Amino acid sequence: MKTAVYAGSFDPPTNGHLWMIENGLELFDRLIVAIGNNPSKNYTFSIPERLELLHASVPAHDNLVFEHFDNRYLVDYAKEKDAKYILRGIRSPGDYEYERVMRHINNDLAPEVTTCFLMPPRELAQVSSSMVESLIGPKGWEQTVKRYIPDPVFQALQNR
Repeated sequence: MKTAVYAGSFDPPTNGHLWMIENGLELFDRLIVAIGNNPSKNYTFSIPERLELLHASVPAHDNLVFEHFDNRYLVDYAKEKDAKYILRGIRSPGDYEYERVMRHINNDLAPEVTTCFLMPPRELAQVSSSMVESLIGPKGWEQTVKRYIPDPVFQALQNR
């Protein structure tokens, strides 16, 4: 069985994340969507809230699991989960450079885990959690932000 881990902060989950999950489900027998935790970041949503938002935004699939991990390398987490693949998205040249370096480091740490890259369509390529958060606040932000995130996430942001 081909198992992949798709990891990120998912703070908040975006339509780009959903695209990655949908495509990951087509490519792999099992997909683990893992919320990472970086102690140096300030998050809008807690890990339980992000898990809840992902569950509310993505239809249930027998081969889809949502989890969180912290304080370990992603390749170590993948090995612990018997995942032979890490799924990553590339939206820009900057993403490519970062992911290229990480792929080589991950290969040094765990050559048995393969990193796979997907490139989202143009309309999702510039969407990131940070970009979404930066758009919140000014008058009319709701109309702008709504197009980039799933409805449950939009509702959660309005309630904040």
